[in-house]
Amino acid sequence: MGVSEATYDIVVIGGGIAGVSVTYELTMAGRKVLLVERESQLAYHTTGRSAALFLESYGPPIVRGLLSASRAFLDAAPTVLDTSEILTPRLSLFVAEPDDVQMVADMVAATPLVEDVGVDGAVDLCPQLRPEVFAAACLERAACSIDVMSLHQGWVRGAIVAGAEIEKWYDVVAIDRRTGGFDVTSDSGRTVSAGQVVLAAGAWTDVLGARAGARPLGLQPKRRTMAVCPTTAAIEPFGTHVSDINEKYYWQPEGPNIQCSPADEHPSEPCDARPEELDIAYVMEEVNRTTTLNLRSLKASWAGLRTFAPDRTPVCGADPDVAGLWWLCGQGGWGIETSPAMAASMSGLIAEGRFPDHVVARGVTEEMLSPARFHA
Repeated sequence: MGVSEATYDIVVIGGGIAGVSVTYELTMAGRKVLLVERESQLAYHTTGRSAALFLESYGPPIVRGLLSASRAFLDAAPTVLDTSEILTPRLSLFVAEPDDVQMVADMVAATPLVEDVGVDGAVDLCPQLRPEVFAAACLERAACSIDVMSLHQGWVRGAIVAGAEIEKWYDVVAIDRRTGGFDVTSDSGRTVSAGQVVLAAGAWTDVLGARAGARPLGLQPKRRTMAVCPTTAAIEPFGTHVSDINEKYYWQPEGPNIQCSPADEHPSEPCDARPEELDIAYVMEEVNRTTTLNLRSLKASWAGLRTFAPDRTPVCGADPDVAGLWWLCGQGGWGIETSPAMAASMSGLIAEGRFPDHVVARGVTEEMLSPARFHA
């Protein structure tokens, strides 16, 4: 075991969107924070591979509450974090084949943000759709594309300016409890001490929890594939985002190309995810079956791991057994867009002992997100 070289109030493990956002919030709350990342660069895994869309209608009610609680910060990020505009308006269309018509009605009923536009309305918005395939459609006009890396870099800059420290190539191999806190040791033998530890390492969070002596939450990483394909069709460079309402695929124009995904959720071990040819072939076939986009070749592809808690609800709170250990994980497919609310909630718990008012006002409570719910 290495010699403890520095003392911090908090060590945050993980350099993706969860880790950098909570590092910023905790540092702004006056804590001395060190963020450590196992890779040579921050946002190497899921955050750096996300093509995020901000949809306040997407997900279960708790997630929609977190999305609503995050919107004001994302709108204000250019001022608060000195970034470019994070949100760019982009229509989001949900299309349904005959067996899924009720899902459109349910989505429209669940939120006033979504309106029924019918198949004719969908084709007016997106002429590449084959109208004979579909039986219903609905639209969220308030949707936005997210500049993921600008947001991530804004969190990083803001945290550093506020006094946070960041270390890369710090692969945590041990989290040893001691009186008053923890010793966190890397594979190089370097050890830092801290009063508290925040686990924000995505797919690796359960592994790290075990190293701290905590019981696992049952987190499940799942692979999501993205592809970019040329099209022979005439498209708007920043046109409508189209999703199958049953989450069989989604696509959107990106410049002269089509960015598409099979919306896959293949269970995976924590790893450097890679796309599978079958998944790419599937989404190209589905897009061609339902549109006139005529995808024939592949320009680029990638994959990332989206990590879900057993109940598919994010986790934010104190470990029920290990004092000073905190979990910020399980964001699934909503990690980028809910990061402001999740980071503010974790910082609120640590600094003030409660969730912030603007999160609670959206119907999200500490009990709903607490890791203790898996050990009741």
